[in-house]
Amino acid sequence: MAIAYFDCFSGISGDMILGALVDAGLDFDTLNSELAKLPLDGFRLTRKTVTRQLIAGTKIDVIVRTAEGREIIEGPGESGPFHDHGEARHLDDLTSVIEGSTLDGAVRSRAIEVFDHLATAESKVHGISKQEVHLHEVSGVDAIVDVVGACIGLALLDIDRVYASALPVGRGFIHCAHGRMPVPAPGALELMRDMPVYHTGIEGELVTPTGAAFLKATANGHGVLPRMILRKIGYGAGTKDLPEHPNLLRVYIGDGVD
Repeated sequence: MAIAYFDCFSGISGDMILGALVDAGLDFDTLNSELAKLPLDGFRLTRKTVTRQLIAGTKIDVIVRTAEGREIIEGPGESGPFHDHGEARHLDDLTSVIEGSTLDGAVRSRAIEVFDHLATAESKVHGISKQEVHLHEVSGVDAIVDVVGACIGLALLDIDRVYASALPVGRGFIHCAHGRMPVPAPGALELMRDMPVYHTGIEGELVTPTGAAFLKATANGHGVLPRMILRKIGYGAGTKDLPEHPNLLRVYIGDGVD
């Protein structure tokens, strides 16, 4: 039984998950071939090795071509996670995009589950139905690619079970489509319900809604590293270079031991 354990000492986000899986051995060309099955145009992935406090990791970026023909890195910036590069989508829209792909059925189902958790959390926060929720921050091409790519990665690496550490939360405020919000953002915090969390005192968002929703959909448990024969290790880099510790997500992949 193959196990993936996400060590979230610096938080977790969609791009960090994808970076960690690629760093652990997920074939980048095969990943791109699978992502090409999405009915989306005008995007490509890039990868590069970066260091975060002297530890090397893989940074994945989603490059999107605008209507004017410019290429931009879509995703969270230094000032917060919200970049409105397109029209906000509803859950049904995102489901249609994924179901309209030629991806494996299990990958499609898992990716849809991630977005369903996101919509459920936002509906609770805002007091509206899932179908009414505008998924501003997670409906861009980058978020779709991150979520679907992570689900593809688990499948290609033949992961049977997923576990994760307790989740660190930051402090302060972020700017998003709904205005100035406390950290953790209410939607992200709702997604962390029933997960172990702890306060770090670090300024800024460490666990993004996409990262929390991915764990909500995939994790079989949270806590210490389960017993395994360790086979692969990967580090996925976040965008910022934090002064407190390396801004990396670490994944352990191995064979479960009773």
